[in-house]
Amino acid sequence: MTEPSTTDYVPIACSLHSEYELAILHRQPLHLVWSESNVIHDEVMLPLDLKTEHHEEFLLCRSKDGSIREIRLDHIRRMGTAK
Repeated sequence: MTEPSTTDYVPIACSLHSEYELAILHRQPLHLVWSESNVIHDEVMLPLDLKTEHHEEFLLCRSKDGSIREIRLDHIRRMGTAK
């Protein structure tokens, strides 16, 4: 039996998950808007991978300054391809 989840994570739509996977495969930079600790972030990021930890899903991505970020998928408010 699986242990019940104690997180407030809300799973995203499968179609959106697929869009992230395609962006990773094609190395397509994404323009992301997400919230984290009551701060709204608006950046172009290069998606690297998806991971699941403690029943939560994250997008691993590289910012323009080269730093690696983990963004919880249900915190992303808007996503589009970067120009």
